[in-house]
Amino acid sequence: MPRLDIASLEALCAIADHGGITRAADHLALSQSAISHKIKRLEDGLGYAILDRRAGGAKFTREGQQLLVYGRRILAIHEEALISLARKPLKGRLRLGMTEDMANNGLPGILGHFKKLYPDVAVSTTTAQSLHIAHQLENREIDLGVFDLFDHLKRPTDIALRQTPLHWVKAPDFELDGSKPIPFLAFDPDCFYQKWAMETGLTHASGFETILTCASSNAIVSAVASGLGVALIGDHCLTPDIQVISDAFPSPPMVTTVIRTSRQAHGEPTTALKNVIRDAFAPAMSTAQKCIA
Repeated sequence: MPRLDIASLEALCAIADHGGITRAADHLALSQSAISHKIKRLEDGLGYAILDRRAGGAKFTREGQQLLVYGRRILAIHEEALISLARKPLKGRLRLGMTEDMANNGLPGILGHFKKLYPDVAVSTTTAQSLHIAHQLENREIDLGVFDLFDHLKRPTDIALRQTPLHWVKAPDFELDGSKPIPFLAFDPDCFYQKWAMETGLTHASGFETILTCASSNAIVSAVASGLGVALIGDHCLTPDIQVISDAFPSPPMVTTVIRTSRQAHGEPTTALKNVIRDAFAPAMSTAQKCIA
């Protein structure tokens, strides 16, 4: 019965997470030949190919994808065991702010994983709009925030989790009438999408008129699909019921989701939570389908 080496599984996951052997080697501070050797050792032990090394790039084989799933689970348990058995477990209290979008897209599950790793660190979490979270951080009302901003506004100390293209959208049968203000659907009176749209709208013949504000992205998408007006939404919110407006308005800036830390938030618990969130947003299973350098 072959044994699965932890270091080899780390190499396997790094290839998937970072898009290839070259980048995996850089991430693990190893040579490319060392990474290749670890994969070859797995293949020899299991008796089948993990990477399909054909001209034009390499992909995970079907068996390789299956091993990747098990490898992630094994590494997660391995990490949890090491932390649980540490002589000095982390203790403390943290205040986290996150957007409604993050609350609906995996962050609660990440916090559950964090709780298993660090049971003595208490995390209290609130949801709010991005601008409000940034304001709370400046006022030291929370310790960490996970929120959205335009990419050019991120700080050197922010940890970028994902980038999301922003789109103007409307219902397929909604007609844009340039002779009167265009009805605009906003997430909140303090929504930075709205602020940018209103500034952009000044260049439009009749500008924009906000007719609905709602903190829920699902409600905004539903309102757009119903033909109430136009909105700005992220790539991940697009549905077949709405249509991207490609040429009527200026192209929106790229939106980046970041982790930002308050000035007073320091110490190992804060670093641990940032690392768990950051690692969870690293490219995972989707990259297994892509070509590997």
